[in-house]
Amino acid sequence: METRRVGRQTVKLGHPPRVVSYANIGGKMEGEGPLAQEFDELDDDPFFGKKTWEQGEAALQSRTLRRALVKAKLHPEDLDVVLSGDLLNQCIGSSFGLREFGIPFYGVYAACSTMGEGLSLAAMLVDGGYANMAAAATSSHFCTAERQYRQPVPYGSQRTPTAQWTVTGAGCCILGTAGTGPAVTYVVRGRMVDMGITDAANMGAAMAPAACDTLSALFRETRTRPADYDLIVTGDLGQLGHDVVVDLMGRDGYELDERYTDCGLLIYDRKAQDMHAGGSGAGCSASVLCGYLLRGMAAGRWQRLVFAPTGALLSPTSTFQGESIPSICHAVVFENRSGI
Repeated sequence: METRRVGRQTVKLGHPPRVVSYANIGGKMEGEGPLAQEFDELDDDPFFGKKTWEQGEAALQSRTLRRALVKAKLHPEDLDVVLSGDLLNQCIGSSFGLREFGIPFYGVYAACSTMGEGLSLAAMLVDGGYANMAAAATSSHFCTAERQYRQPVPYGSQRTPTAQWTVTGAGCCILGTAGTGPAVTYVVRGRMVDMGITDAANMGAAMAPAACDTLSALFRETRTRPADYDLIVTGDLGQLGHDVVVDLMGRDGYELDERYTDCGLLIYDRKAQDMHAGGSGAGCSASVLCGYLLRGMAAGRWQRLVFAPTGALLSPTSTFQGESIPSICHAVVFENRSGI
């Protein structure tokens, strides 16, 4: 049996799937940020035309998948499977939002790294011949996340300097055997890393070690260096987490220069929008990927890109019980390649 593992965590795809289509939708704050022009659609209504924020997030997911289909002139029946998740209990943003499509559905959850998990699984399904076309979708919503994880928005709770702003947004990426976009050539499966951080308002510090674990596995197992990639992007670590990654990777002999950035730093103007440490949420990395990053690759700005979103695997219950925050980072490598 042919093995495609190049290490314990890294898989090299023998028949790399291509990006067929992608779409993203954001809310009001995203429309005021530096990546506003990178969204397919922006909506100032936090309810997205529905009665509750949770129903609005479900509508956000539905609209994003539909837009990705329309952009590629596809229909729901063209998809063999959709893998989707969000931050709500039981992933109701995904299951309620996508139930109308009639597409085989896998609900996935890896907190803010859910887009990395969904893309990894979708890529391996297509590469293995189990699907000709698979979609990965993810969303988050500031108001639903605040209500579930912290305090109701009307309380006006003061945020600490390490806190991040949950992105109201969604991204959807469709992979297929016959696409013309960038190829997914490697998948790095994340491991849970827990360094004992208990502060739910400092998720950047909690998630940074997981990002380092995954990036180190990629470089070590593929025998590459950071300089072999045009851009390395983690997800929603914010400023503090970004700085921790640079420090820890440097100690391991991997110097990260200006080619390394974070989706939580890209999506907002931290000072002008008062975003403290930056952006977060499952929709943060998903919407940045399915707009700014993939459009940049299509324009030839980058030829080889590492997308490594990070997730803090906490819940209100675990926080109330004083548990530490285990974290994870799933990564995929995108390459502009011909003749694959």
